[in-house]
Amino acid sequence: MDAVKIFKALGNETRLNILLWLKDPKKNFDPQIHLSVMDDFPGGVCVGSIRKTAGLSQSTISGFLSILEDAQLIESRNIGQYTYYRRNEETIKEISKWIKIELEV
Repeated sequence: MDAVKIFKALGNETRLNILLWLKDPKKNFDPQIHLSVMDDFPGGVCVGSIRKTAGLSQSTISGFLSILEDAQLIESRNIGQYTYYRRNEETIKEISKWIKIELEV
């Protein structure tokens, strides 16, 4: 876990929003019709759905997702012709624990 990368990734409102939206994908995105129940990637959201919710261009969203993935805050999987993203709960728990240990009095 690289805390500096994580905080830099979260330093942009849209990237932070993407992480928050992915916390409850059923509430924040259209149904993922191309993601079958047989696919082993629960909670995955297609990049097109993320782009639609954010209201930004495909290239901007792809850049934001790349930064979040580089910080290990999200993970991706290609399923068919689509790329799906979901939160990396392990990293989120690690950074939460790190903040509690390192920053609390």
